[in-house]
Amino acid sequence: MPIFATGARPDVDTRRGISPVTHPVLAAQAEALPPPPSPRFSFRRVGAIVQRHIYLLRGSWTRLAELAYWPMVNVLIWGFISRFFYDHSDWVSKAAGVLLGAVLLWDVLFRSNLGTSLSFLEEMWSRNLGHLAVSPLTSIEWVVAMLTMSLIRTLLGMVPSALAAIPLYHYSIFAMGPPLLLFFANLMITGWAFGLGVSALVLRYGQGAESLAWVVIVAIAPFSGIYYPVSTLPDWLRPVAWALPPSHVFEGMRAVMFEHRLPLDELGYAAGLNLIYLAAGCGLFLYVNYVARVRGLFLGMGE
Repeated sequence: MPIFATGARPDVDTRRGISPVTHPVLAAQAEALPPPPSPRFSFRRVGAIVQRHIYLLRGSWTRLAELAYWPMVNVLIWGFISRFFYDHSDWVSKAAGVLLGAVLLWDVLFRSNLGTSLSFLEEMWSRNLGHLAVSPLTSIEWVVAMLTMSLIRTLLGMVPSALAAIPLYHYSIFAMGPPLLLFFANLMITGWAFGLGVSALVLRYGQGAESLAWVVIVAIAPFSGIYYPVSTLPDWLRPVAWALPPSHVFEGMRAVMFEHRLPLDELGYAAGLNLIYLAAGCGLFLYVNYVARVRGLFLGMGE
């Protein structure tokens, strides 16, 4: 028997003293192994990966809708902005910083929603939902904790931006005075309502619905009158806008900046709608949370 540099025969497993060539089990396993990939480019393998992702799109309506969603939102927002400024070219000069103020207030709404949703998604990503389900934590306590974290995230995100706008653009959103607190509170509540609703949908439909945390809140942006009055919208879209609390908040912001008055009517409408939205969002989350606890859905969720 020839001796090789390694001191063993090439067809013998020296640790077990068996040959993979002659041992029937190992020989069968060797034959079952797939052949090594060919070094030549294969359109078949490319098509297999493409087909896999097409199946993913077909199996998830959220992924499919998202492909057309973001371009459509951009077209709506910038289309209405262009339409408004075409007829009101001197509008910005009448109130310095009106667009910057709108951006900062929109960020409050966006971060409030995202802060609530992320507080839930982070528990899901870390596979901590099952632990929360068996802990003494009640559903109401969980909701309050999520809303508290949303407030903290929003303040940490907005305050530096608002302060940076003062030396950079010589604009202070704090010059609005007490109405700013009312605008802030209403936008926070709206974000909480949508964030709880999105969390309930993710809990119901799984990780395929995660993108709703960003999609849903941006969907209402074109109809909220952020950068233009609601009157810019077509007549048939205005009832949709007036049914959204943010549209009243941004109309109120423009009343403060252009007319220098406290828009109690707009704030009242926004507060009333927010009570309805928050009750609906909280109720939906609590219901889906109860169903998930009963059916044990928490244990199967996570990355």
